[in-house]
Amino acid sequence: MKTRLGIIAFCLAVAMACTTAKKEEDHDDMDMEAVEETTPATAVATLNSASGSSVTGTATFEQVDAMTVKMSLEVQGLTPGEHALHLHQNGDCSAPDASSAGGHWNPGGMEHGERGEGQFHAGDVINLIADADGKVSWSQDIKGWTIGGDESTNILNKGIIIHEKLDDFKTQPTGAAGGRVACGVIVEGSM
Repeated sequence: MKTRLGIIAFCLAVAMACTTAKKEEDHDDMDMEAVEETTPATAVATLNSASGSSVTGTATFEQVDAMTVKMSLEVQGLTPGEHALHLHQNGDCSAPDASSAGGHWNPGGMEHGERGEGQFHAGDVINLIADADGKVSWSQDIKGWTIGGDESTNILNKGIIIHEKLDDFKTQPTGAAGGRVACGVIVEGSM
């Protein structure tokens, strides 16, 4: 009798251990799925000199909600003062003056202007302010952008352009921002 009870107890212990291991495995799979579902989309762009400048830098992007992307920028080699920052329609920096990036990204057919004030292009961003050493460290949440998704909001494969001058937010279609001193292409990737 003791032997039979021992065998039954052993079988129950093995069955419980197998069930527990299966539950832990299922839980681990669910944890991995949750991580994959909650990991925000990210993108990056390396900014290279254009038009004979010595401007270089890096831009990173992180999707923070369905229609908002956090853009962060580290740039050096600018002249001190204000410089327009735009996204342009083509992810192509092959021309020496970055003209291959095309015009401002403007899927909505809007007038050029200041972001958040009346009409503006999807690619109108901000005037950066370079310090006395020609450096900029900047970050901002941009509403109306996505990393992937619909072409009207997707920033992937767009060109980032830094201009030689500030954007006056009035002159059509460029804001009289002058030449293009840096260009980068936004690609999917980690920060």
